[in-house]
Amino acid sequence: RKIIVAFWSLMLRLWRDFWQNPQQGRYIVPLLCINVPGSIYGFYWYRVQLAATPVYYWPLVPDSPLSSSLFVLALLLSLFGFQGTPLQVLACSVSIKYGLWAVVMISQYWASGGGLEATEAMLWISHLGMAVEGAVFLRVYRFGRRGVLVAVVWMLLNDLMDYGVGLHPYLFMEGQYTAAMLTAFAFTALLAFALWMRRVD
Repeated sequence: RKIIVAFWSLMLRLWRDFWQNPQQGRYIVPLLCINVPGSIYGFYWYRVQLAATPVYYWPLVPDSPLSSSLFVLALLLSLFGFQGTPLQVLACSVSIKYGLWAVVMISQYWASGGGLEATEAMLWISHLGMAVEGAVFLRVYRFGRRGVLVAVVWMLLNDLMDYGVGLHPYLFMEGQYTAAMLTAFAFTALLAFALWMRRVD
């Protein structure tokens, strides 16, 4: 029992420290070790959809692995002392958006009777992690209007291409299209509002 209490006490202290100052090397390096292979696997996950999509649309197709790849770049910038650059604001914003979007879509799939398979559970956990890390780092960044503009324009463009041209990720079941579209646009709007309220200029 004492070991369990000590473990959870240590985890709580680490979480508090991470929440207050995530830009420490002892947090950034492990996150890089998680996000780099995660991004690679994500692009592999999209291999069928990418193969069926014209090459000039590829940057707009793999939403989650592209988000985690941008987050890797944001982490590297943090490691070298940068904070609140437009790329970092974009990376955190899309990590939150597509992390939560996937959590909503998978949860809807389960709620509609979809099987609780290991693959979906892994995706649910990993995408929730994307959203959490994006939120933690975005919380400590100071950024201006340019960062807000870059993030909002990219997210809105992605939504328009996903649901106007049909580049959205393959869904988990039939009948999810409307929920997927509304969820995507809703998160874009909410993040746009949150970013605008948090800007420093």
